[in-house]
Formats: sequence, structure tokens, C-alpha cells
Amino acid sequence: MDDMTLLLTMGALLLVIGAFAGVLAGLLGVGGGIILVPAFYYVFSALGYDSPQLMQLCLGTSLATIIVTSVRSVMSHNKKGAVEWPILKTWALGIGIGALVGVLVVSSLRSVVLQSIFGGLAIIVGLYMAFGQSHWRLGDSMPTGIKRAVLSPMLGFLSVLMGIGGGSFGVPTMSLFNVPIHRAVATAAGFGVLIAVPSVAGLLLVDMDVAPPFTIGAINFAAFFVIIAMTLITAPWGAALAHKLDPKPLKRIFGIFLILVALNMIRKALGW
Repeated sequence: MDDMTLLLTMGALLLVIGAFAGVLAGLLGVGGGIILVPAFYYVFSALGYDSPQLMQLCLGTSLATIIVTSVRSVMSHNKKGAVEWPILKTWALGIGIGALVGVLVVSSLRSVVLQSIFGGLAIIVGLYMAFGQSHWRLGDSMPTGIKRAVLSPMLGFLSVLMGIGGGSFGVPTMSLFNVPIHRAVATAAGFGVLIAVPSVAGLLLVDMDVAPPFTIGAINFAAFFVIIAMTLITAPWGAALAHKLDPKPLKRIFGIFLILVALNMIRKALGW
């Protein structure tokens, strides 16, 4: 495959991925990273860029897109007064520290290990999406003190290991501690910024042995710009569909689909 054909093929695949991620993000309220990381993995490996660092590239590129989408989401939610700024401010330091530790771990692990970690965590997220109940509670208010000191860096750390923003772990965490769902979604977008900015800064310094064109560190900027363009176009379509369809059964279906994708990544990591 010559360079021009390679670029055109990569561009076409990324356009489809971006459109799909945008629609699902708008329809189901899930962050794009949970879709983008496995999609990047299959696209880059199919194009011949499989390497011990492939998952670093997928995680880093996904996190780069989250900076843009999360900032846009926070601004939109803030206009409606939905962002819980006291939660965001008090959790910011811990989330940022956890994200930086996550970068150090991601930079030191091989792709097969990161695949297994992503798969395991994605199964947990998928199970919650498929079977979680909105009335589940762990407390009447967000944790403070030692509990917050443990949970906030853990949230940042796990999110970087999956290449995702604040939604997949942040929304369930806040919901379980009695934060209304629309305010949890709005505030989790702020978590996404806190996770993605320091992690992308660190992943730009990673030295990649094998990477697609337009890659700096562990960020592929061709994928970044295509995905951002498509998700900005198609996310409103998904949001419009959400008003016409019941997203609850769709979220269950996607949760099961995510579990199957995660199991396949674990299978590949184990060489089966």
C-alpha cells in the first residue's frame, strides 16, 4: 500500500469512526474514548502499525480528542448552570495527580498489557451500563476527606489507563453519591478536561518506534483532527435521536456490545 492510498484509507476509516462515536456520544451520553480506543486499535493494526506501543498511541490520541470535546461540553452545560463547580474544584487536584501517575504507567507498559487492562475495565463499565440502576446509592453526598483523597486520583488514574474522559467513571461515581444525573454528566465533562490535559502533555513526550503519519509522541494528529471534525457534526444528531428514542434499552445493548469488544481485546492480548 503506497503512502497516498494508506492516507486515504486511514482517513476514510477515521471519518466513519468519528461519525459513529459522535452519534453514540450524543445518543447515550457516553464519552467518545470508550468507543475510540478499540476503534483506533483495530484501524491502526489493520493498516500495519501493530507494535508493542500501539495501545499507547490509541490512548493518547483518544485523550487528545477529549480535551476539545470536554471543554465544549463544559461550556455548554455551564450556560445552563448544570456544572457543580464545588465538586469540580475540590476533586481537581486528586484527579490531576491520578492522571499524571496514569501517564507514567501507560508509558512504561507494553501494548498487550494495556489491552488487557482496557478490556478488564471496559467490562466493568459495560456491566454498569447494561445492568446499573439509577436508584443505586453509596451515600447522600459526595465524599470528602480521606475518601475523596482516595477516589479522586483513582478516577483520574483509571481513566488514563482506558484513554477516556470523566464520563465513564465520573458519572456513576457522582450518581452513586446522590448527584442528579444531568448535573453529574455536566460536571464529569469538567473531569474530562482535568484528566486529558496533563495526560496528553505527558504522552506527547513518549518516543514511538512505529507510528502512522502525522504522529507526535503518542498522539496521531491526523486522527485527532478528523475525529474532532466528525464528532462536532454528528454528536448533535445523536442528541436529537435521544429525544425521539428511549436511550435506556440502547444503553443496555451498547453495554453488552462493549463487553464483547473488551473480551475480544483480552483474547487478542492473550494470543488466543
